[in-house]
Amino acid sequence: MIIDLSEESLPVYEALASHVRIQIIHLLSEKSMNIRELAEALKLSSAIMTMHVRKLEKAGIITSSMVPSKGGAAQKICSLHTDRIEILFPSKQAAKREYHRMEVSIGHYTDFDILPTCGICTPDRIIGMFDDPRYFLDPDRVNAKILWFGEGYIEYKIPNYLMNSEKPEELEISMEISSEAPNTNNDWPSDISFFLNGVPIGTWTSPGDFGGNPGRLNPGWWSKDVNQYGLLKRLTITPDGTHMDGMKLSNVTLDQVDIRQRQWTFRMAVLKDAAHIGGLTLYGSAFGNYPQDIVFKLFYSKLSNPG
Repeated sequence: MIIDLSEESLPVYEALASHVRIQIIHLLSEKSMNIRELAEALKLSSAIMTMHVRKLEKAGIITSSMVPSKGGAAQKICSLHTDRIEILFPSKQAAKREYHRMEVSIGHYTDFDILPTCGICTPDRIIGMFDDPRYFLDPDRVNAKILWFGEGYIEYKIPNYLMNSEKPEELEISMEISSEAPNTNNDWPSDISFFLNGVPIGTWTSPGDFGGNPGRLNPGWWSKDVNQYGLLKRLTITPDGTHMDGMKLSNVTLDQVDIRQRQWTFRMAVLKDAAHIGGLTLYGSAFGNYPQDIVFKLFYSKLSNPG
């Protein structure tokens, strides 16, 4: 999770400003628990525990889902929704950084090879039927704002507007992404691999396919029994290597991906030999929690003597 010092991030700071809620995070880092289990572990009433859980949910730190108990009644299961929080402080230097920005719609992929479970939707309707990859070729797929698949890859082409007088310093790729489970499952790991210009740049393990709470942007017709939202992830490639939310994924650098190509290819894949084959879901600007599609930012500096 990436936050800043704006009012939008206040729920996160408020959620962390409590000894009890810090203890809840520690407990959920070990395993998912229901409200009663959390209350008993911390010697609190279920009503007080519910209040603390709601604050953590509002902050996006934990997520909850209703599942049947052994007796048949539904119980609320809580799970961690993020494994780290990065705080972006204001920086005069950062504010002066220049960059080229490209936002690529979820449905504007140029190649794919996928296996079910799968599906693709516009903000208004499901395209075709679920679990039939043929509908990823439907002409209306360019309007899609969510797609998912169980195994395989999706690939995009992106124009590169870098000039000869500009020196590339960092490529940032951000997207809302999660695993893909039948229905939803907050504990459904998936190894998602990323490639730029054919070069494998790293693999990140998505913790789950999130449900329980509806995505803030989801249209009214979207079922509560399927994918609801993902995690906003920030993939960066620099001269020092490739990182996900500041954590190093690989030693692959900007030079190694031939960043000056006039166009890039960006592939996201769940490989058949991955340790966790848990699928992939991509959320665009009309689904999930974040009003964006796939955003590319190429930061650069001016060359004093361009060749």
